[in-house]
Amino acid sequence: MSKLTISSIEEFETHVGKELGFSEYLKITQEQINLFGNATLDHQWIHTDPERAATESPFKSTIAHGFLTLSLLPHFWAQICEFQNVKLMVNYGIEELRFNQPVLVGSELRARVSLKSLKNLRGVIKAQLHIILEIKDNPKPALDTTLIFLYHFK
Repeated sequence: MSKLTISSIEEFETHVGKELGFSEYLKITQEQINLFGNATLDHQWIHTDPERAATESPFKSTIAHGFLTLSLLPHFWAQICEFQNVKLMVNYGIEELRFNQPVLVGSELRARVSLKSLKNLRGVIKAQLHIILEIKDNPKPALDTTLIFLYHFK
């Protein structure tokens, strides 16, 4: 998989309405889930107690926090696209977020990204990315959303 390189606003504009690519798969581990639970103070048993989840959960396994899967999107995006001549990139927003499918521990995830739109806000580029977080060997995605980033080109 080759990474898309964007060096200018004009180059970025040529990709509006197109799929930009997909990331590598990342396996979700119980350690990641536990660390996220510690960081966010969310220790609900369905995430952090494998023994209880095996017997009481409808999934028979622990599942990743929805916000853990969401928080991985910038990591996946960086695998798909590399920006040159950018001073700064800032998270700006999330729209139309849907958690479609639980992510069981041991699942492998990857992001598929399309560029919905770009808007020039006095030299700062507002990019809307449609992102589908796929679960390997599962037809239903983990989540579907639009992330918005602000790019400050040099």
